[in-house]
Amino acid sequence: MKEEELIYILALQHVPRIGDTLAKKLISTCGSAKSVLKEKKNHLLRIDGIGALTLNGLFDASHLHAAEQELKFIQEQQINTLYFEDQNYPVRLKHCIDGPVLLFQVGNMDFVERPIISIVGTRNVTTNGVAFCENLISKLQVFDPVIVSGFAYGTDITAHKSAIKYGLQTIACLAHGLNQIYPRSHKKYMSEVEQNGGFLTDFWSTDAFDRNNFLKRNRIIAGISEATVVIESADKGGSLVTADIANSYNRDVFAVPGRTTDRQSVGCNNLIKTQQAHLLSDPLDIPYILNWQLEPKKQAVIQKQLFNDLSTEELSIYEYLKTHNAQVLDVIAIECQIPTYKLAAILLKMELKELIRPLPGKLFEIV
Repeated sequence: MKEEELIYILALQHVPRIGDTLAKKLISTCGSAKSVLKEKKNHLLRIDGIGALTLNGLFDASHLHAAEQELKFIQEQQINTLYFEDQNYPVRLKHCIDGPVLLFQVGNMDFVERPIISIVGTRNVTTNGVAFCENLISKLQVFDPVIVSGFAYGTDITAHKSAIKYGLQTIACLAHGLNQIYPRSHKKYMSEVEQNGGFLTDFWSTDAFDRNNFLKRNRIIAGISEATVVIESADKGGSLVTADIANSYNRDVFAVPGRTTDRQSVGCNNLIKTQQAHLLSDPLDIPYILNWQLEPKKQAVIQKQLFNDLSTEELSIYEYLKTHNAQVLDVIAIECQIPTYKLAAILLKMELKELIRPLPGKLFEIV
């Protein structure tokens, strides 16, 4: 993007009472941010949502001055800008009516044609919540998804750390400009996150740190991904807001159920009870419902690793069921030439390895 056009986009962002929805409408009508700020007042007044009060502030010279100052910060810190009309702008976020006109990004992100999920939850995450989050990401590793979260305490930082641990890209969406970090104790994780994804925000370096920023930030977390996962939540909390926004964008929401007596499960249980979220009891529920497909190369690698861990008898059973679909125990015993008493124990081991599953009538099939 040319420097001049970026300055005008920043200037339009700086105008009070012009949010992302109205800014995009103005740009679409006039052709560019520069054209908006050069347009005649009487023409702009014809655009729905533009009133005299908004219009009076539109041509204030202070907006261009502020934009020039912010541009200096962007250039000095080598920050990438993602404009909503550019190809490198997150595709799913383009479809959100209130998606940011401009995003600021640092790191090594690649979210083009990638499965992306957001993981959110309480800051006071329990040990069970941490364990579920880590297991979830480890099981999804083979699908190579991008893991998005908010870099906060508890669930957020667990998701980021787990993604890095399993070699996945992770994106931290911030509720402030890129000149600071919150919470400060998470500064030690910044380098790893930048190397394995990065940070994303639509806030300027001059924006005041405000609690309401977190709610605004949540629309990016919900909008950038195809699904939002709520690990744990009390009856109120930011993660429930994110889930609500995701539903408004017509995105899938998953919630991890918990005991009715657990305070940090109330929010998740309510999401499931009111049919605002899929019940997430197994990590593989996500690729199943979202219809993720493994690439042939990845499938071959996984299958090779799988076969290296199988005994001769297990491999024989697996290959037989692969070509004959579901079969009863007695038939498997005869065809694979394994005594029935011994076969039952082998099938149990294979079931624990998640290679096969039992069906009614003593039938077995591969997973």
